[in-house]
Amino acid sequence: MPDSNPGRTTGISRNDGVRRESLRIGGARVATERSGEVFNPYTRALVGTVAVAAVAEVRRAIEIAKAFRSRLTRYERYRICYQTAEALRARTEEIANLITAESGLSKKDSTYEVGRACDVFIFAGNAALQDDGQIFSCDLTAHGKRRKVYTLREPLLGVISAITPFNHPLNQVAHKVAPSIATNNRMVLKPSEKTPLSALLLADVLYEAGLPPQMFSVLTGDPREIADEMLTHADVDLITFTGGVAVGKYIAAKAVYKRQVLELGGNDPLIVMEDADLEEAATLAALGSYKNSGQRCTAIKRLLVQETVAERFIELLLEKTRAIKYGDPMDPNTDMGTVIDEAAARSFEAKVNDAVAHGARLLYGNIRAGALYSPTVLDRVDPEMAVVRQETFGPVSPVISFRTIDDAIRISNSTAYGLSSAVCTNRLDYITRFISELNVGSVNVREVPGYRLELTPFGGIKDSGLGYKEGVQEAIRSFTNVKTYSLPWLP
Repeated sequence: MPDSNPGRTTGISRNDGVRRESLRIGGARVATERSGEVFNPYTRALVGTVAVAAVAEVRRAIEIAKAFRSRLTRYERYRICYQTAEALRARTEEIANLITAESGLSKKDSTYEVGRACDVFIFAGNAALQDDGQIFSCDLTAHGKRRKVYTLREPLLGVISAITPFNHPLNQVAHKVAPSIATNNRMVLKPSEKTPLSALLLADVLYEAGLPPQMFSVLTGDPREIADEMLTHADVDLITFTGGVAVGKYIAAKAVYKRQVLELGGNDPLIVMEDADLEEAATLAALGSYKNSGQRCTAIKRLLVQETVAERFIELLLEKTRAIKYGDPMDPNTDMGTVIDEAAARSFEAKVNDAVAHGARLLYGNIRAGALYSPTVLDRVDPEMAVVRQETFGPVSPVISFRTIDDAIRISNSTAYGLSSAVCTNRLDYITRFISELNVGSVNVREVPGYRLELTPFGGIKDSGLGYKEGVQEAIRSFTNVKTYSLPWLP
């Protein structure tokens, strides 16, 4: 039964600590006949239940969004984003606990994620204050006139469909909804069915901050039942999706004549040259491989190391890997929690076993207990092995040795992905070659592949995406239509 008052809610009912969540459709809390369960990947305890949306709920959410025209001023949009950031920051402990409970990420990682989501809303709020128009004088040629052409950016006529993954259950949602608010758009979101609770909490925070509820609805449920309607509905103008390649290509084929922003998988290398600071490189390798349990599209998936320094680099990497404390995600001293579920952990274990069977050497890890999978280091990895040919979305560090920079570039470019990369070197000639010759969306020098600000452009090419970027600034461009108008102008 719908409740038209969004109000502040913890989402917890009775006294058992289990969250029982309804859909958020235009701000109303809508219950359905069916519910889905969310389990803690570490303890297997029930964290919450969520309503399961059907196609009728999708159509209703899109209908409400389509009918609404926001008249929020730039200042009002800024205030909503700013107050949301403040509320998230004030509730960091509570929200981090929820992220950890539903995803298995360590408290260190979930706390960091809350901070990054705050940054998204601050950047989006600031962007809302900026005038986005341009002015063109028309008397620039002999054929010109004394006029000026102006541009302005307007929200889409229709609705934005957003679909987000499990690995950053708060921040990925923030990256969709914050630019939508900044541009006065209306969005219908389907978070991952594995981690939907953080998105529902964020919706309530946004309503409390003053967001008109018609501007943001959250639908939870089985993507096999409701995703097609979100992709093909006539009133949807744009689909923004972050997730796997197979689903991204399905969306591209299904949605056809709709704007699409697809941020897909990655197979990101860290390339260590012979002149690199090996201590720094090994530190970056461990951070980039194991943070967020290795479940990031920009996590280090391959370590390409020049052969003359490989032995020493591996010694340092093993030292730093052994220092990673993994286990109970709620323990504040734990560095790395679980992966999303046992099936994912089994897939990493199988890929590592396959690599060893084909000649790789297991130096550390490959220990699994349910969804808990240890940091793992492999040496003597061949670029054709599945563990590096495909995207291994977990805490595995496969080392590939190479001889020359030509080899490093060739190996790096040899996969279907082209998201991000990192290089450890101080030589300008190497740096310029990597920047110009790596077929990726970004190159970070002496940093992890995933380094960025929430404001800056982010995205990939090849199977990592269609070249459209995310990040607050680029999302605002994607989420708007440019209108031009001209006026007479006398000097």
